[in-house]
Amino acid sequence: MYENAYRARAERGEVQIGTWLTMIRTPAVLTLLRAAGLDFARIDMEHSPFSMETVADMAALARALNFPLVVRPPDGNREWITRLLDAGVWNLHLPQVDTPEQAAAVAACCRYAPLGERGMYGFGPHTEYRTLSPDEHMASANARVHVTIMLETKRAFDRLDEIASVPGIDALTIGPTDLAQNLGVLGTPSQRSVLDEHRGRLGEAARKHGKAVAMLTDSVEGVRQMIALGASIINYSSDAAVLRSAYASTMAEIKRAP
Repeated sequence: MYENAYRARAERGEVQIGTWLTMIRTPAVLTLLRAAGLDFARIDMEHSPFSMETVADMAALARALNFPLVVRPPDGNREWITRLLDAGVWNLHLPQVDTPEQAAAVAACCRYAPLGERGMYGFGPHTEYRTLSPDEHMASANARVHVTIMLETKRAFDRLDEIASVPGIDALTIGPTDLAQNLGVLGTPSQRSVLDEHRGRLGEAARKHGKAVAMLTDSVEGVRQMIALGASIINYSSDAAVLRSAYASTMAEIKRAP
């Protein structure tokens, strides 16, 4: 079984750039994204129609390609975490974590004893259908999983340092739109400066506690900004946004032609 390249790069502090998958549900898109030079793909199950079956199929191909797949479930609860990990998903991106208690519960669901309380499932996609001794199974799974939590409210930032200190959480990020909505600045002239302030605070807390920083952006300038802020895991745009932008600009050019 391959190592988790996503986790390995994060531990080395290497910048890796991926994209959201919100629309294209054929597993073959992973082959295309890998050929295009991206480092990972992130499936959005919170706001998109991906089914558990589709994600499981995509996770199987991602492991075969050694092309990391990250999944954001609709909720960071035990049911979703267990099902995704047992389907062979190695990287989780968990929404709406507001307290250190929530972060600790998430971490416990993601790892076996003695590091957590992940539910035990003997063999399946998560072991490549190999039968391993309990000690080997638990140790290898614990070493492979990577957990990012999303801070999306003022409540979360009120306890930022406590959340960042929780063991078993590997990376921190913001949910910029939900955070802006919660702070009352969504769509206002101050939205950008307020979010940048919160990004900076999150980056400082992450560095203090040895966590990676993940950020998302929709421009090349934004990628450079996030790297300057200390982010090493960067999500650039999405499948739907890139397709729409490419077709829209091409069609505009065609229609301007004589």
